[in-house]
Amino acid sequence: MDYNISDLLEKALKYEFLSAEEGLFLFEKAPTAELMYVGNAMRQHHVPGDVVTWIIDRNSNTTNVCIANCKFCNFYRRPGHDESYVTTIEEYRHKIEETFAFGGEQLLLQGGHHPDLGLDYYVTLFRQLKQMYPNLKLHALGPPEIAHITKLEKSTHTEVLSALKEAGLDSLPGAGAEILSDRVRRLISKGKCGGQEWLDVMRAAHKLDITTSATMMFGHIETNMERMEHFVALRQVQSEKPEKAKGFLAFIPWPFMDEDTILKKLKRARNHCTGDEYIRMIAMSRIMLPNVINIQASWLTVGKIVAQLCLHAGANDFGSIMIEENVVSAAGASFRFTADGIQKAIREAGFKPQLRNQQYQYRDLPQNIRQQELDRQKMTVD
Repeated sequence: MDYNISDLLEKALKYEFLSAEEGLFLFEKAPTAELMYVGNAMRQHHVPGDVVTWIIDRNSNTTNVCIANCKFCNFYRRPGHDESYVTTIEEYRHKIEETFAFGGEQLLLQGGHHPDLGLDYYVTLFRQLKQMYPNLKLHALGPPEIAHITKLEKSTHTEVLSALKEAGLDSLPGAGAEILSDRVRRLISKGKCGGQEWLDVMRAAHKLDITTSATMMFGHIETNMERMEHFVALRQVQSEKPEKAKGFLAFIPWPFMDEDTILKKLKRARNHCTGDEYIRMIAMSRIMLPNVINIQASWLTVGKIVAQLCLHAGANDFGSIMIEENVVSAAGASFRFTADGIQKAIREAGFKPQLRNQQYQYRDLPQNIRQQELDRQKMTVD
């Protein structure tokens, strides 16, 4: 079926749900400028004004032991490997206190599918961390890890999530979504949960009023239609959430990074996402997900300039300064920002930077960062 670009863009501007076929037509046929215009208009509907948010957190790993064997991951080690580890409480103590010293308040805590770490391990860990640091926010695990723990326990997603929430889980990242197509997942992440189970974990989290985010890792072996079907699946889950639940509070798409990965060695992945394609994907995120409030530009994988342009295409968030990050960096991502640098980048793009927490509530700048800002402004005036 042939579609009309203007009609579809008008439909999007009315916040109506576009089908996967309609989204595909827009993505492949519409001019980038028109997609950017509509993406930005929809952003202004959801998040009016010129504020762009960012966060300070630390992406730490519980363990690098994993039996999922994802073909895009250089981070994991098999059980018993000389380089395998499980992070100790003392190591967490050092990481958390350093994060607090940098002005952060959150630990983005994820890891591999360790065959011996079940629900008791994570419940004990979360309780210990919250006892030591009551103000620490735990943005932890992800649907594949929840699915893995559920299988180990022969339990249900709801029971596992309830126990983790009671132990201190504050929010659930959208990790491990990749592309929510089982054709793709069988080829790149066969050991992880299927697309439907990923979505079912999120449904269970929303019913428990656990705030979540959603992601997409694209630019490997998926088709453009599978990207659009990914959007449609997320949108459907979001539409089912309880009225008072936040559900997917943000969506973060990023391009596949392939350095030294098995996928690259097998020559199965294309990995040629241009800056223009990423900007179009940000705009399509807005267009296809009219019921998700926040869209984040992944500066870690695309760099400052492309991420800045995304702020004019539908993105309203610049992500984290990422005190520590191991998984994406192991596959070739090398961009870095300081607190001063991320704020400067947002200003250069014509927006006002605003520190936030994981719930997208505004935070005051910590004193040490505020002083750096005052010193920078004084140097600019002088």
